[in-house]
Amino acid sequence: MKVLRGSILWVALFALVWWCGCVQVSAQPSSPQANDGLQVLVTYHSLSGHTAEMAKSVQKGAESIPGTTVLLKTVGQVTADELFGSDAVIVGSPVYWSNMSGEVKSFFDRWQFEFGVFPEWKMQNKVGAAFATGGQVSSGKEVTMLTILAAMLGNKMIVVSDGGAFGASATTEGDSPGINDVERSSARALGKRVAEVAWMVKKGQALSGQP
Repeated sequence: MKVLRGSILWVALFALVWWCGCVQVSAQPSSPQANDGLQVLVTYHSLSGHTAEMAKSVQKGAESIPGTTVLLKTVGQVTADELFGSDAVIVGSPVYWSNMSGEVKSFFDRWQFEFGVFPEWKMQNKVGAAFATGGQVSSGKEVTMLTILAAMLGNKMIVVSDGGAFGASATTEGDSPGINDVERSSARALGKRVAEVAWMVKKGQALSGQP
């Protein structure tokens, strides 16, 4: 009888320990979005190839952050699903008359007239950034980036910069035409910065239960 009682006690104790362990495990909050990847859209317009080269460096910077996937496309190729499905958008343009190119402006116009971004504010709280290329030192690169960022701010996006005050830029003419190593480095820094901030935003939204 004593042996039987002892066995029953051991079984009961084991069951209690097992149950408490399950409760503790289930009570621990899982890491929000820990297994979900981050998607960054890097999109641009380029005729000479300079802006496309900068875009590739931006891509490398974003991909240096673990778990980040980058879509690299020209502005005319981007679909609504790709735009709205991205956690961050980095837009690049050559300088045309101290402003973004017509193709980039049309891309932003498509957000509403083709994609229907409003009135749901479908880009709200996504991270945005800009980069630009221009032939001369004072050709309007900062104005170009500001107009890109203004379009993003108008859509309630979170804009960031790195590699420069407003984003990354390159001067493509002069004694050393093309994109130099310093400019490539600034583009990589921009991509990395955007991915880092986008991860912080995504994890914060998961903790707060926001979509």
